[in-house]
Amino acid sequence: MDGSVMEEEDDCPELVPIDTPPGPAAEQIPVTIITGYLGSALEKSLAVSQAGELYEEWLELRNGCLCCSVKDNGFKAIENLMEKKGKFDYILLETTGLADPGAVASMFWVDAELGSDIYLDGIVTVIDAKHGLQQLNEEKADGLVNEAARQIAVADLTIINKTDLVNEEELAQIREAVRSVNGLVKILEAQRSKVDLSEVLDLHSFDSKDGANLAEKLQLVKDTRPHLDKSILTVTFEVAGDVSEDALNVFIQELLWEKMFKNKEGQPMTVIRLKGIVSFAGKAHQVMLQGVHELYDLNETPQLWEENSRINRLVFIGRNLDKKILQDQFISTVVEGAQGN
Repeated sequence: MDGSVMEEEDDCPELVPIDTPPGPAAEQIPVTIITGYLGSALEKSLAVSQAGELYEEWLELRNGCLCCSVKDNGFKAIENLMEKKGKFDYILLETTGLADPGAVASMFWVDAELGSDIYLDGIVTVIDAKHGLQQLNEEKADGLVNEAARQIAVADLTIINKTDLVNEEELAQIREAVRSVNGLVKILEAQRSKVDLSEVLDLHSFDSKDGANLAEKLQLVKDTRPHLDKSILTVTFEVAGDVSEDALNVFIQELLWEKMFKNKEGQPMTVIRLKGIVSFAGKAHQVMLQGVHELYDLNETPQLWEENSRINRLVFIGRNLDKKILQDQFISTVVEGAQGN
């Protein structure tokens, strides 16, 4: 084939500019994912009252499992429902007892970035005060992650429910177990699933509005000791100085995607949730780092760095995590001016 013909076929078409200015962005509807391990979650529908009227809309999935078919059934069904009924003010999505909320959250998070009508506001995990400790202690075959622990690890808010069924010592034990898994999560206590909606809604856990107080929150997070051997735990560290954005992307991808980092026993580190504030050279604003499973995002926040206070703070929640290895790798490969190993 003649080379000149090939070049003509491969040429990109010329783009034609459009003079019409884009219209205002449509307001997105927040969705909160509510999850809980086998019987701990809401027992009745949560209805919102407006002008004295109760309104609720039930959406059932054919196979009852949201995580397996969420894009085809769940998400599309919600969009169809919005087309028929008009936009809602808020969407509460309850998963099945064994669902991985991280998988569901990832889909909503990605679609929000692609201009969907819906954005992910937060993940709420409900824990049974009476049986939660037993569920967290349950050993899983073949090294599988305990579902109850995974649901706590990925949560922005946990509600310890049915507190009237336990004494103060038992309540303290389940509280400590939750905190050992997720050192970043906010904990509420409830009876019969009664909570103040203002504590559950509008968390803004996945957008830049969360960055306003995130740096302060991260300072309060402490490393946790695993509740059980091989269980999920939280590690956190802070490092002063500016970081390279390109190097940070490589660091995160090797950690989340390639599973290249191993602990002292040679086990690959698995991160379920990741949060942080980082300082990019030449940028006056703080940048928020978010990660759920293999999905992550970097967003500039409205918060400005003060002079001489550029401190990167990161929190990792997952299995087989080794704080020193993570911190050493971060300093040597990501912090600008650091010498490589």
